[in-house]
Amino acid sequence: MKNRLHTIETLRRTSFLLILLFATFFASGCGYHVVGHAGNLPSDWKTIAIPAFKNDTTRYRIEQRLTEAVIRQFIQRTKYRIIQNPADADAVLHGEVISIETDPMLFNATTGQVTTMLVQVHTKVQLVDTKTEKVVYKNDDVVFRDQYQISTDVQSFFEEQNPALERMAKDFAAQLVSNVVENF
Repeated sequence: MKNRLHTIETLRRTSFLLILLFATFFASGCGYHVVGHAGNLPSDWKTIAIPAFKNDTTRYRIEQRLTEAVIRQFIQRTKYRIIQNPADADAVLHGEVISIETDPMLFNATTGQVTTMLVQVHTKVQLVDTKTEKVVYKNDDVVFRDQYQISTDVQSFFEEQNPALERMAKDFAAQLVSNVVENF
């Protein structure tokens, strides 16, 4: 009886250790890591220049908002120093706003007026190593989508527009910097 209990206990311990070993093996290879800490950008880079994005839309100053937001995200989330002059940088991030689309999503059941819009921004982005002139990251259609509530009052609509654009620019920049740093 004692021998049998010892065998069962040994099997339990062995099973537990095997499960623990497999769990550790699969968890270590899953590929998850903190953004900005395990990037795929060259380790010798210290500076990145981010000139103003090109604006191919009719939306006034959208390129300035997106460029400023991208610069803030790079400063907050990476080790790189952002500089003005592309000639002095280790890399240059070029961006182009291709289009901005707005589509109605929700309507007021009583009045039939639009209450929520879906905003989609399409951009092109390219990160170039200035020494080798090699493209390190390129995406010809970075798409960002977000929903924005619309006020039916004309006065408050214009008051809400700037904060909504700032939020959209910040969210867009966070997504873009993650993509560039992690090279997705």
